[in-house]
Amino acid sequence: MKKMHIVFALFLSLCFSINVWAEQSATKEECVLKCHEAAALINSKGLAAAIKEIGDPKGNFVWKDTYVFLMNLDGKMLAHPMQPELTQLPHCLLITDPTDKAIFVNFVNTARSVNQGWVDYMWPKPGKKSPSKKITYVYRVHGKDLFVAAGIYVGGMMY
Repeated sequence: MKKMHIVFALFLSLCFSINVWAEQSATKEECVLKCHEAAALINSKGLAAAIKEIGDPKGNFVWKDTYVFLMNLDGKMLAHPMQPELTQLPHCLLITDPTDKAIFVNFVNTARSVNQGWVDYMWPKPGKKSPSKKITYVYRVHGKDLFVAAGIYVGGMMY
C-alpha cells in the first residue's frame, strides 16, 4: 500500500511538472495573436512607438518562452527584445542557421509573397547559445513594407 502511495505521488508530481512546463511554453495560436496585436500597434500608434514597445524585453510582446520581433522588407531588423544588437546591422539577410538556411531571407520572402506564414529553422532559445528547432509565424503589416514575427521552439514534447 505504501508503494502505491509513492507511485501515485510521483505520478501527480509528473502531471504537475508537465502542466507547469506547458503553461511556460508559448503556442502557435499565441504567436499569431501577438503578431496581429503588434501589427495593430504599428498602425494605431506609429512605427516609433511600436519599435520601442516590441524591442522592450520586459514589454507586452515578450511572454512565456518567446517574443515578437519587427523587420522591414529589406531585411533590416527594427526591433528585437532578446538580441537588440541585430538592429545595429544594415540587414540580416546573410545570417544563416547551422543548416545554412538563410533564415531572414525566408522571412522576407514569406512576407512579400503571401503576407503571412510559418518558417522553420534553427535558433537559440533566449539565454542559450546552442540552436534549437524553431518555427516562426511571419505576418506582414497591412499596407506597409514591414512584418512582425514570433515563434515557438519545437522538439521533445509537442505544443
